[in-house]
Amino acid sequence: MTLNEQRIVVLGGTSGIGFAVAKAAAEQDARVVVGSSSQTRVTAAVAALGPGAEGRAVNLSDERATEAFFEAVGEFDHLVYTAGEPLDLLELDADLAKVRRFFELRYWGALTAAKYARKSIRDGGSMVFTSGTAGARPLGPGWAAASSICGAMEGLTRALAVELKPLRVNCVAPGVVMTDLWAGMGDAARDAFYASEAARLPVGHAGRAEEIAEGYLYLIGQTYVTGQVLHVDGGSLLT
Repeated sequence: MTLNEQRIVVLGGTSGIGFAVAKAAAEQDARVVVGSSSQTRVTAAVAALGPGAEGRAVNLSDERATEAFFEAVGEFDHLVYTAGEPLDLLELDADLAKVRRFFELRYWGALTAAKYARKSIRDGGSMVFTSGTAGARPLGPGWAAASSICGAMEGLTRALAVELKPLRVNCVAPGVVMTDLWAGMGDAARDAFYASEAARLPVGHAGRAEEIAEGYLYLIGQTYVTGQVLHVDGGSLLT
């Protein structure tokens, strides 16, 4: 597989898994465009990615802003969607408005991106979305929102693979990954969480963003796969 001169748009590409995808693609000579809600983070990411990288700030919860983003970007080859706010574990009696906000960016933002990106993706291109192992294996109380979002993203992936054919549409489902996703937990609770995952997982460590990024690049380059969810989870579903 070569990404030489392929143009890849990574929404959520300024931090965490998204930035790791953008960096790995750039290292394979792809032309990367990152999108994020913060112009400051976009500027920093573009500088870190080096020559040939581009970036634009975009509010992915705003349909008109997303439409304008893709009009400005023009033609490209692959869309990667990793955008999402840090998740909180929410018990069933939590404020439902907060749950809806998570869906707004993670699910509705992805669907809106697909709506407007498909017009600009060249023949042979693809979309890769993001789910998580919580869709198949919630880890305990408080995971209802995260699990529901993952399930929705996987259903969306399969449906769009049929609707947008021959465009390929796939999804990566990471396990626990050491990124800012868990920043809201506090340092001590987060470290304990990572340690418990390391003890539980067959691979013996929580995931690193660079490891997960390889899954996205595989789905970009694998031309005989569509409508699939690739679990990159350290064996989480086995334990």
